[in-house]
Amino acid sequence: MPTPSSARLAALTVAAVCGAALAAQTTVLTAPAHAESVRIHDIQGTTRVSPYAGQKVTDVAGIVTGVRTYGSSKGFWMQDPSPDDDPATSEGVFVFTSSTPKVASGDAVTVTGTVSEYVPGGTSSGNQSLTEITKPAVTVVSHGNAVPAPVVVDARSVPDAYTPAGDPAAGGSINALPLRPSAYALDYYESLEGMNVQVTDARVVTATDPYTELWVTVKPDEHRSSRGGTVYGSYDAQNTGRLQIQSLGSTADFPVADVGDTLTGATTGPLDYNQYGGYTLVANRIGTLDSAGLQRETTRPQSPGELAVATYNVENLDPSDTTFAAHADAIVHNLRSPDIVSLEEIQDDNGATDDGTVDATQTMTKLIDAIVAAGGPRYDWRSIDPVDGQDGGEPGGNIRQVFLFNPARVSFTDRPGGDSTTAVGVTKVHGKAALTASPGRIDPASDAWKSSRKPLAGEFVFRGKTVFVIANHFASKGGDQGLTSQYQPPTRSSETQRHLQAAEVNSFVKDLLKVQKNAEVVALGDMNDFEFSDTAKILEGDGELWSAIKSLPANERYTYDYQGNEQVLDQILISPQIRRAGRFSYDSVHLNSEFHDQISDHDPQVLRFHP
Repeated sequence: MPTPSSARLAALTVAAVCGAALAAQTTVLTAPAHAESVRIHDIQGTTRVSPYAGQKVTDVAGIVTGVRTYGSSKGFWMQDPSPDDDPATSEGVFVFTSSTPKVASGDAVTVTGTVSEYVPGGTSSGNQSLTEITKPAVTVVSHGNAVPAPVVVDARSVPDAYTPAGDPAAGGSINALPLRPSAYALDYYESLEGMNVQVTDARVVTATDPYTELWVTVKPDEHRSSRGGTVYGSYDAQNTGRLQIQSLGSTADFPVADVGDTLTGATTGPLDYNQYGGYTLVANRIGTLDSAGLQRETTRPQSPGELAVATYNVENLDPSDTTFAAHADAIVHNLRSPDIVSLEEIQDDNGATDDGTVDATQTMTKLIDAIVAAGGPRYDWRSIDPVDGQDGGEPGGNIRQVFLFNPARVSFTDRPGGDSTTAVGVTKVHGKAALTASPGRIDPASDAWKSSRKPLAGEFVFRGKTVFVIANHFASKGGDQGLTSQYQPPTRSSETQRHLQAAEVNSFVKDLLKVQKNAEVVALGDMNDFEFSDTAKILEGDGELWSAIKSLPANERYTYDYQGNEQVLDQILISPQIRRAGRFSYDSVHLNSEFHDQISDHDPQVLRFHP
């Protein structure tokens, strides 16, 4: 469920996991007028929206603190070296030139132009707006002036409370609320919008991504994970110390960092706001990278009497990809060749080519051969091809879930009748629960699965014991408002479909348990929602299932790292018979989410138990 530097200003972010980006818009909030002799802090005002929005301002003075010459948002930041005494009013502002600015850092300038409120991602995104001066006439008064000293952003300056509640009369918006920078983190960052800021010895909490950006925390003890990240453990744990870092310099010089590394010394630059994560330090000086040497995790092997069941989102895997050997190595060596693996995001044989192909035999054959080459078993597999273009994901890719299983350790019970449009049911055979088709899809015609992956149910036998496995990939978080939205709390509109999906899966598990109370059921996959979410609660129902990641310490509960928050998107839920004390162990195997060279954006998980 995952945001940009120079490259990202012209591209979609990893948040494409959560849907397509919206077109940027500029919102003019008042009729044009004219204002003379105003200072930058007058323009910024004491709320998120400038009191001069829509007005022309004349000869606004400042010192240039940073120049952006790339992307679609060319311009420069300037700052008043003589601040007022109100901590709510920022002394910096971005001047949008649209073409390459003809100023340099340290220039004293005056600017005449129109004050605008620019909403990154467009007004429908729910994002806050960025106060700018647009259509500027710029006069350089002098060169080589001292740039205003940066404001140090650290654990003491950033409040522990994240945001005020939005104004109900304004639809939940915080835009018009007076800023309280000593009370709320979002208000504090807003009070520094456009100003020169600095973080020192900041620990990396999201690795460098393909768009040459990373995330740090200025609060090293805030919900710290066991491996150096920052855990998102509830809707009230937004983690106030997170900041995105981009660079005004060459992307070649940007640090290639993993979680737990540190940018030692000072990282300094203007504080921006963008659609890919909100408040961002756009650095003209970056600290020196100090590696923590984080290593990829390896789980323990299952014992002869343990069944190992794993889930792994392999991120749009198709035959043209170059990651097969790496995925195979991860399955064999890091996951220790689980007996059953639910694979999510297996694409058809020609990937994103949209020509009606739905078969994935080439994709799976290539993966299985790579696993054998890596020293693993020759897995077998089961799946059901989706109807072309009906399951969401990358257009043309036809992603689906696949059961990978080791036939030397576990057998698959094949029952005919399962196809892309036929609903699997539960029946009784010799007094025990059985699937009417194996593999089969759960209620594929339901609106719950519209443009989304349908759950795949299968019946396995391990040492004479039947285990039911349900592979899932729930609807993405596309359309949800970000944590830095102007609407607080943010709207999570995508939950509606996941709640319907969770109810469908829970109902199916209930059917199994009605027929056989002690049936052993595992529902797993990319749920695209947190272990504390209502989606998880609906899945768990009245005890029919339980999310096994909750057996881990709180600082180890994560499978994904997004905008500095390590969080749970992938889950393995178990029925009461498996949950009985001492019968299972669980591991979230961190081999992707914390690393800049990840082969997927998800970490796999492994459940081991004695059927």
